[in-house]
Amino acid sequence: MSDKNSNSNRPKRGAPYSLEEFQQKHDLTPEVARDLFARFGPSAIELDLLMSAKRKVPSLGMIARDFEL
Repeated sequence: MSDKNSNSNRPKRGAPYSLEEFQQKHDLTPEVARDLFARFGPSAIELDLLMSAKRKVPSLGMIARDFEL
Protein backbone atom coordinates (compact mmCIF):
# COMPACT_ATOMS: atom_id res chain seq x y z
CA MET A 1 0.00 0.00 0.00
CA SER A 2 1.54 3.34 -1.00
CA ASP A 3 1.24 6.58 0.91
CA LYS A 4 0.58 9.62 -1.28
CA ASN A 5 2.58 11.82 1.11
CA SER A 6 5.59 9.51 1.08
CA ASN A 7 8.62 10.65 -0.87
CA SER A 8 10.38 7.27 -0.73
CA ASN A 9 9.42 6.45 -4.34
CA ARG A 10 10.61 9.78 -5.71
CA PRO A 11 13.98 9.82 -7.48
CA LYS A 12 16.65 11.65 -5.49
CA ARG A 13 18.13 14.68 -7.25
CA GLY A 14 21.30 16.39 -6.10
CA ALA A 15 23.11 16.27 -2.82
CA PRO A 16 20.91 15.85 0.24
CA TYR A 17 20.44 18.53 2.87
CA SER A 18 20.46 17.71 6.53
CA LEU A 19 17.33 19.04 8.22
CA GLU A 20 19.44 21.62 10.08
CA GLU A 21 21.14 22.86 6.89
CA PHE A 22 17.79 23.29 5.16
CA GLN A 23 16.28 25.10 8.13
CA GLN A 24 19.23 27.49 8.45
CA LYS A 25 19.71 28.16 4.75
CA HIS A 26 16.09 29.19 4.29
CA ASP A 27 15.57 30.73 7.74
CA LEU A 28 12.66 28.43 8.60
CA THR A 29 11.10 27.49 11.90
CA PRO A 30 11.84 23.91 12.98
CA GLU A 31 8.20 22.91 12.41
CA VAL A 32 8.05 24.27 8.84
CA ALA A 33 11.43 22.78 7.95
CA ARG A 34 10.42 19.33 9.26
CA ASP A 35 7.12 19.44 7.37
CA LEU A 36 8.70 20.39 4.03
CA PHE A 37 11.58 17.95 4.53
CA ALA A 38 9.12 15.12 5.22
CA ARG A 39 6.91 15.96 2.24
CA PHE A 40 9.60 16.69 -0.37
CA GLY A 41 12.63 14.73 0.81
CA PRO A 42 16.22 15.83 1.41
CA SER A 43 17.20 16.78 -2.16
CA ALA A 44 18.89 20.18 -2.04
CA ILE A 45 17.91 20.85 -5.66
CA GLU A 46 14.23 20.14 -5.11
CA LEU A 47 14.02 21.97 -1.80
CA ASP A 48 15.82 25.04 -3.21
CA LEU A 49 13.47 25.04 -6.20
CA LEU A 50 10.49 24.76 -3.88
CA MET A 51 11.69 27.64 -1.73
CA SER A 52 12.44 29.69 -4.84
CA ALA A 53 8.91 29.09 -6.06
CA LYS A 54 7.65 30.22 -2.68
CA ARG A 55 9.94 33.27 -3.08
CA LYS A 56 11.79 32.36 0.10
CA VAL A 57 15.43 33.13 -0.67
CA PRO A 58 18.35 31.76 1.36
CA SER A 59 19.65 33.91 4.17
CA LEU A 60 22.67 36.10 3.36
CA GLY A 61 24.84 34.23 5.85
CA MET A 62 24.23 30.91 4.14
CA ILE A 63 24.90 32.38 0.69
CA ALA A 64 28.19 33.92 1.87
CA ARG A 65 29.21 30.63 3.47
CA ASP A 66 29.03 28.94 0.06
CA PHE A 67 31.84 31.15 -1.24
CA GLU A 68 35.46 30.61 -0.31
CA LEU A 69 37.52 33.72 0.34
